[in-house]
Amino acid sequence: LYPTISSDTYNKVWTDAQKDLDIQLRREREEFLQPEKDRVKVFKMLVTSYIKYMQIFRNLEMAYDQLIHRQKRTVIRQVLDGVMGRILEVKKEMVGLDNSEFHYIDNILEDLKLLPQLDSEDIEVPIPRYFIKEKLEVLQQREKILDQILLDAGLQTQVNKPLKAMTFEEAIKVIQVAERARQGRCRAAFMKQIYLEERKDRQTKLQVQMGPGPDDAATCIQKVWRGYIQRKKTEKMREEEMIFLGMVSICLFFRLFPMYMADVETGGVEFAPGSGAFDPGTTEQGNVMNQLLIHNSRTLEVSYSWNRIKALPTTTYFLPPEADGETNGFCNFFPLSSVFWITAIWQNRDEGWDFLQDHDPELIKEEKREEDTNNVHCLCIFLYSCRNWPWHRPYLLPDSLLSVLLMSLVRRTIDSLYRELAEEGLLIKAKTVNLSDYVGEYSYLGTTLRQADAEPMPSLADVRQLIALYGILPLGSQTVHEKAPLVKALLLAGPAGVGKKMLVHAICTETGANLFNLSASNIAGKYPGKNGVQIMLHMVLKVAKQLQPSVVWIGDTEKIFSKAVPKAEEEMNPKQLEKILPKFLKALKAQDRVLLVGTTNRPFDANLKPFCKVYQKIILIPRPDYASRFVLWKHIILQNGGAITNLLNISCLAKVSDGFTQGHIVQAVQAVLSELRLLQMTRKPLKTAEFMTSLARQDPVYKEEEETFKVTLRAMLTGCLPSSPAMSLSRHI
Repeated sequence: LYPTISSDTYNKVWTDAQKDLDIQLRREREEFLQPEKDRVKVFKMLVTSYIKYMQIFRNLEMAYDQLIHRQKRTVIRQVLDGVMGRILEVKKEMVGLDNSEFHYIDNILEDLKLLPQLDSEDIEVPIPRYFIKEKLEVLQQREKILDQILLDAGLQTQVNKPLKAMTFEEAIKVIQVAERARQGRCRAAFMKQIYLEERKDRQTKLQVQMGPGPDDAATCIQKVWRGYIQRKKTEKMREEEMIFLGMVSICLFFRLFPMYMADVETGGVEFAPGSGAFDPGTTEQGNVMNQLLIHNSRTLEVSYSWNRIKALPTTTYFLPPEADGETNGFCNFFPLSSVFWITAIWQNRDEGWDFLQDHDPELIKEEKREEDTNNVHCLCIFLYSCRNWPWHRPYLLPDSLLSVLLMSLVRRTIDSLYRELAEEGLLIKAKTVNLSDYVGEYSYLGTTLRQADAEPMPSLADVRQLIALYGILPLGSQTVHEKAPLVKALLLAGPAGVGKKMLVHAICTETGANLFNLSASNIAGKYPGKNGVQIMLHMVLKVAKQLQPSVVWIGDTEKIFSKAVPKAEEEMNPKQLEKILPKFLKALKAQDRVLLVGTTNRPFDANLKPFCKVYQKIILIPRPDYASRFVLWKHIILQNGGAITNLLNISCLAKVSDGFTQGHIVQAVQAVLSELRLLQMTRKPLKTAEFMTSLARQDPVYKEEEETFKVTLRAMLTGCLPSSPAMSLSRHI
């Protein structure tokens, strides 16, 4: 009963999301393809579509995660990836129109009747759970291998879990429970054996006395006959499939193929233009080809004439005409004609019989037959083009083919490169941090401040949203990464303590990505010389592509592009990656899920031109505002074991901590909530003054320092324009 109820519930969620998506795409085709001069109206249309897609995204992700029917999950996965890609496309249009990565849409949320208490749920980017679930075993195995490599190299110490001491009475009790359970299992097995023997004796005596009845005789005959019929059907079906796939009499096929090609050239085999299928005629070779290419119960329709096949070059790959479906002008993910035609299979489908939600074999057969049709095309083309090749004498094959085969044998394995990078400390273990752990509230006054000609600072929730859009979604889905707007490099800029490294680890945690640390302080002295750096980057690039998704992190990236290297850092040679990084990014293609992430708290120390040339997106991470500090204080105190009472004024702490970063707040809470203080909490509740004293010992980010930071970064980004997309940040700094 439970699987049926669950499947019905999430089938409805999927159906509703599909209907909403069809309506949304139909509305976009009507509105977006018509020119509009009003910039504000266009931006409102984009934001409305963005919010609607986000709601559809959340529902589809829920249905995909909860449904267990594999074929349904395959269909939902295609739509889910399409929606994610469409969200990124709309986001790109919003950035180009608003000239900013951060958007303040509280007035539009109000028009859409979305309450302020719920807007974070409506526009928060959900992280698909299949990013980790579908490769959990691989990630766990890779983590064990990395732990063992780091342990053998002495880069990680083995942490033994503390053992809890057990009293003598507890030990005796555990032994007694185990022994009694063992005796119970033995006794149950012995009694079961006696029962089965007695039942067998009773049935034997009854059959001797009564003899076999008519029902037993009929059952026995039915069993034998049905088994015979089923074996015949299975044997016939197997032969038909083997003939269709060309796996029967394959030697006969290759022996008769030259004769068949001769008949083709002399006209012995004709093509029927009316039916679109091969007409082998009456020749014996034609009958053999007919058996090989035509299914016994279905006529294999061939889409192209034999003359057209012969005229095409040997590198052509054949696709059915419907595979080249048109795409509309505003979306690269959904075809213009027959949107989501594949989902029509499941519309109004009776699944009352499918209690276990298992796969449908007929759908798989139809899909494989279509693939095999294309394979037959390719086989015919390949054999015709290679009919004069000396396959029986491999030493006469082209030298390029032999050289490729030989060179592939001498290359280093990925395992050896993976081990070397881990032993050198370039491949590190990412901390388990989720993006939801980066706590922060939305800015509800963005539109109001803009109307007053004051540019608001981005909130922490806006930063969290950009990390999900530019970092997590493309790395988690291969389809999204290939078709969505490509982002190869991402820069996180902000004062010390705002959580830049935490966001890097969150990207790796949410996508299961490998983390490579190419910070100047980490690579110093490991691969000296120009050739050494090139070899290092080649190794990193090869492992990152092979074991994608991967994140290449460069901490304090401004040192690589610094104007002048301090004398204390000359031995470290931080500028050795400056000229190689653009080549590294150029080697990354759309199919490579590799992201370069740089972090910096002093971007104004870098040279403008090369700095903006490398990083495609620049995200400013500011200090937390009052709303975010209020949420942070509560979250961090509870996370460290504290209890919030009336004696603890969180609003006061949020007010006096203006200018302090998340790192400062964490240090203040950890300094107060020691092990001894936690033991005293029941009789001595926490007070506001305790945290204020600890916070006062730290240096905040002063307003003058923040203004200098903003002005310098604005000047840098303004200088990047118009050639660099980093200009989109200049408005909100």
